[in-house]
Amino acid sequence: MSIQDYSAKQLRDAIASGAVTSVAATAAIFQQIDKLQPSVGAYITTFKDRALASAGEVDRKIAAGEPVGPLAGVPIAIKDNMCTDFGPTTCASKVLESFSAPYNAHVVEQLTAADAVIVGKANMDEFAMGSSTENSGLQKTVNPWDATRVPGGSSGGSAAAVAAKMCYGALGSDTGGSIRQPAGFCGVVGLKPTYGRVSRYGLVAFGSSLDQIGPMTADVTDAALMLNVIAGHDERDSTSLGPDIAPACDYLADIDKPVEGLKIAVATRFNALADEQVQAAIAQALDVYTKLGAEIVEVDMPHFDYAVAAYYVIATAEASSNLARYDGVHYGHRTEKPNDYVEVYSKSREEAFGQEVKRRIMLGTYALSSGYYDAYYLKALKVRNLIRGDFTSVFEKADCIVMPVSPTTAFKIGEKTADPLQMYVADIYTIAANLAGIPGISIPAGFDNDNLPIGLQILTPAFTEAKLLRIAKMLENQTNHHKKHPE
Repeated sequence: MSIQDYSAKQLRDAIASGAVTSVAATAAIFQQIDKLQPSVGAYITTFKDRALASAGEVDRKIAAGEPVGPLAGVPIAIKDNMCTDFGPTTCASKVLESFSAPYNAHVVEQLTAADAVIVGKANMDEFAMGSSTENSGLQKTVNPWDATRVPGGSSGGSAAAVAAKMCYGALGSDTGGSIRQPAGFCGVVGLKPTYGRVSRYGLVAFGSSLDQIGPMTADVTDAALMLNVIAGHDERDSTSLGPDIAPACDYLADIDKPVEGLKIAVATRFNALADEQVQAAIAQALDVYTKLGAEIVEVDMPHFDYAVAAYYVIATAEASSNLARYDGVHYGHRTEKPNDYVEVYSKSREEAFGQEVKRRIMLGTYALSSGYYDAYYLKALKVRNLIRGDFTSVFEKADCIVMPVSPTTAFKIGEKTADPLQMYVADIYTIAANLAGIPGISIPAGFDNDNLPIGLQILTPAFTEAKLLRIAKMLENQTNHHKKHPE
């Protein structure tokens, strides 16, 4: 087996046993980056010297018999909206192009403590606002399966890096599907944990009540391995769940143990919004589950029709508030030779923010403005509660919900950029989980006629990531979709 064919867990175990070295694995990753970065564009920044030094330290510890962490020596990428004190944190925006954070995000601290080797920071839609990574202000990223297609977004760089074997795993962030949708488009596994399961400390905020960090990996086992490292309480994040609500759990412990008496909910009317090839792949996956003894329960989720509208009021309102700090004074880009303070503020933002970010700031500011708060924002919050109620009702009848990740496979670059509404609708299947705060996972479920990956999404109740991973692994154990890679 080539060193690049190892999964993250297999590599971790091989390094621990002395079969391979972390330096060799890290060097192989940078060979792949040097080869594919010019065409794929997955990374904004890489840390070759630092990564090789970290890998060397892991090899030294193992040779000396010293204890090492659960990701010891494994090369990992992180999305460039997570603060690091060892390189720029740009959020793929010209606003922060030269910004260096004075501290590390909680998840970066956890990866470091686990002896992971951080190889670089991945491209994304600017400030995580987008579904295709076409909104990046700094770098173009393409889908490794087809360079004419988008990798998805906003964590498109992380997904592309995993798919192209430019790392052994990556972190993304998910506000309305930004882990699961690019994972589906790129044929990898993407897990959005329960809101509060993973600390957001050091994550540059987009929608504070929606954002969640999670792993993107080649298989379900690796997702569990990375979740073990990053999950847990952090007192610096007021929304981080304490041990009384979400006690520590080893997500690897029972991952290969099937869920007995599994009941799977399917919202047939809602699933029918996807194209025929996506629907066929979901049906085939359900057939596999049925043969494993699962029962399919048809349900209706009446308020899902309003999820996209509610999300784009709530998320843009929170974005408008969160991005007010980038004013040419406190943070980021400052215009040259302004005439007065008003020009500092207006020109700095006009010059550095991309079109999609400007659009969402204006939408959010409008929704929060006097006379419109009750008409839009307050109503959106009420719809959010109704959607939560839909999930509660379904989970009384079933263990999980299965649906597509996206209505289509990866679309062409430029296909939806002229029509923002079409781009927003691309997230129709992923948004509701963020509104409800529940966990969801995207796993490979086949390929369309153009050999593009199709993603299957599984959702479970809050705090049940262990069950979610076991359900996903049931399907993965019966298929080989995750073993196919772009050429």
